[in-house]
Amino acid sequence: MTNDQYIFSGSLPENASTYVTRQADSDLYAGLKAGKFCYVLNSRQSGKSSLRVRTMQRLREEGVQCAAIDLSAGGIQNVPPEQWYADLIDNLIETFDLDVDFGDWWEANQLNSLVTRFRKFLEEILLVEVQENIVIFIDEIDSVLSLKFPTDDFFALIRACYNKRVDNPEYNRLTFCLLGVASPSNLIEDKQRTPFNIGQAISLTGFQLHEIEPLARGMSGRFSHPQAVMEEILYWTGGQPFLTQKLCQLMIEESLQDNPRNVEQVVKSRIIENWESQDEPEHLRTIQARILRDEQRAGYLLELYQQIRLRDEQSEVTADDTLEQSELQLSGLVFRQQNNLRVYNPIYQEVFNQNWIDNQLRNLRPYSENFRFWVASEGKDTSRLLRGKALEEAEAWARDKSLSYQDRQFLAASKEQEIQEEIAAKEQEAALERERQDREAAEYRNSLLSEANRKAKQQIRNGYIILIFTVLVAAMSVILAEKKVKEAQEKLKETYTYVAYPQQLRELVSKLPPNSEAAELISEQIDIKIKDAQIEQVYLHAAKALAYQEVEDWKSAEESIKQSMNFLRGWKQNQEEMESRESNSEFLEIQIFALNVKGKLLSKQNNTQNAIEAYKEAFNILEKNPNIISLQSTIPKIIDSNVIESVHQHLIDILNKDEQLNKRDKKLREKVEQSLTQYLYAQLEYYLKVKNWQAADWQTDRLMLYLSKREEQRFLEIDNINNFSCPALKKIDQLWVANSDKRFGFSVQKEIWNKNSKNYISFAKAVGWYNEKIGGENLELLRLREVLKLIKKSPDKYRGSLPHGRYFSHTLYEFHSLLLLRLEKCNI
Repeated sequence: MTNDQYIFSGSLPENASTYVTRQADSDLYAGLKAGKFCYVLNSRQSGKSSLRVRTMQRLREEGVQCAAIDLSAGGIQNVPPEQWYADLIDNLIETFDLDVDFGDWWEANQLNSLVTRFRKFLEEILLVEVQENIVIFIDEIDSVLSLKFPTDDFFALIRACYNKRVDNPEYNRLTFCLLGVASPSNLIEDKQRTPFNIGQAISLTGFQLHEIEPLARGMSGRFSHPQAVMEEILYWTGGQPFLTQKLCQLMIEESLQDNPRNVEQVVKSRIIENWESQDEPEHLRTIQARILRDEQRAGYLLELYQQIRLRDEQSEVTADDTLEQSELQLSGLVFRQQNNLRVYNPIYQEVFNQNWIDNQLRNLRPYSENFRFWVASEGKDTSRLLRGKALEEAEAWARDKSLSYQDRQFLAASKEQEIQEEIAAKEQEAALERERQDREAAEYRNSLLSEANRKAKQQIRNGYIILIFTVLVAAMSVILAEKKVKEAQEKLKETYTYVAYPQQLRELVSKLPPNSEAAELISEQIDIKIKDAQIEQVYLHAAKALAYQEVEDWKSAEESIKQSMNFLRGWKQNQEEMESRESNSEFLEIQIFALNVKGKLLSKQNNTQNAIEAYKEAFNILEKNPNIISLQSTIPKIIDSNVIESVHQHLIDILNKDEQLNKRDKKLREKVEQSLTQYLYAQLEYYLKVKNWQAADWQTDRLMLYLSKREEQRFLEIDNINNFSCPALKKIDQLWVANSDKRFGFSVQKEIWNKNSKNYISFAKAVGWYNEKIGGENLELLRLREVLKLIKKSPDKYRGSLPHGRYFSHTLYEFHSLLLLRLEKCNI
């Protein structure tokens, strides 16, 4: 065996002589051969991919058709959902060499949802053209966690393929195998839809002594006792595949030296000592990064690992499948043995030692010791809360950190405790001052009365004057002391307003679907800085009402919006003061936000008339204060375009739904529609002026959909293009031409179209849309992001490449052809 036959980086080839066959090989092969859905979830570098390669080879030899999809591949990461699903299908078409024109098939199913398209492909194409049994391996499934769109539906589809076996026997030929570094709960929240409760889990353990004969062969002839060397290697690695293969290779290299060292010496010198610089290919650093990647949970993982590492026979750490335990096992650092958790091997025990744990905990939080005791007491041990300089340092450290809920609770409790102690101290100081002044006043009064018996009336009168002055001084001292108490109480109130309440709102928003309207409206504004605490309360309660609506907690939503309106009325009571305050602009914007939330809640409760009144009031404020809407304004904005458009759109929708209301408030609806149209045009003009071509292109699509009343459908039909408003088309074109130095615009495209004899291939090449990779007469055009890359690379080369246009029910070619014809009819 040559020196390079121990492979510990990447998957082992099908014919690798050092491949170690484990129980998992038999279990996975047998499960897939029997048509079971299987999943292999384990830590990195544990041999999952090599297992997949070897199993695919065995299945293919049995006549089973196999495909492997790597979800971590660059081509299907960082893409929108449509491209992600398209790439999955395209991968399967190429793997199985299917006779299907993907472009035509994809366009023909454009009206279906992405998941439905994937399901139709499996059922109508794959299972029809491939008559053998099929196994689809989906590797690196944990990569879905970094996608910017939910994938629950994707896993639900895999489950549906299993359930469809009852109604469609063809599905018995289709099996899935999922592999990755994740727990089922990480990947899909809805336990009723998860494929992991119908599939077979494949346990992937470390190499056992009776399995390592393929590795031991390489030691023969190099060591006098090769079996003893292999046993020593397994002791240090615990059978971990990557480390075992690497240590075997290191020992082969050591055998070539004049004075070869033993296994322990090699492990310490070449793996453990200065491990961060020697960890190539990266393995130990991968484990460290996995544990420390999430600041909110790293502390819990480190503390749990510390307990496992320091275990003894009397205090085992029992495996209970908590999220932290699962995460620690997925890091590879610990494993489950006889229902207890243990450190995987002595190498990890030496590398990730107590010093390493202490250093990481210190880096995570400077108050870790106090925090641990406070958590252990369930927040009751107030002696562990921070005060003074320690609290100031902790707050400064936490300012740019993403803290866990318990960390935020701890710091908020510390702050509240400090303020309460300050208030108590001030109150005690005021009480002592009152006692002292009362005592002195009484003593002085008694002395004056005694003196009055001996002195004349004039002296008594003078004494009374002195007494009154003294009492006044005492009263002033008490008033000043009470003022300090009130200041401390006001400080506590501000802490609740600017610290505690926003934290509660963040917790509430974290429970909402990330793509929900409420989450989008609140997330952008949750950290806005509002000077006036009462205006802040208006916003916070309105935002809570919006979040409660999303989870259909109507009672809480009503209570929150009621509180928001109460604060709103309180702030408006003194009109003269309001007009002169700097926060008037803040107030108007927050008022719009709160009225929009109120209108939405009333609308959902079918309280139509009051909902209209709320939206009308918000709209009137926008109409009277153009600075709020203006994109060119230099005044910092609290509400964004989502809120402004929401006020317009909801008012339009609620009027359109009721024919009687529509007739009665026709002028109002027309005024709101005109205002929204102007705002959308203003947004387009703004994006064009700042040369944000991508946003301008998207805004053009939005504007055309809105003007065609096709926003819900999200695409235009042929009739929509043929009847599109000529004045609107002209206005959009003028904005593009005027703000691009006459480089972009519909009229520029029409000029290029005419110069190229109205030949679409020539036109596409001229404006930079032609896909050189496809070539020939194929009319598959470059996507917008690819066109933008060309423009960025050669700013002066591609004239007429924008607007690009995307929302059309037919091909992009048909869209532009019809649009160019419409331009001719409109004389543009």
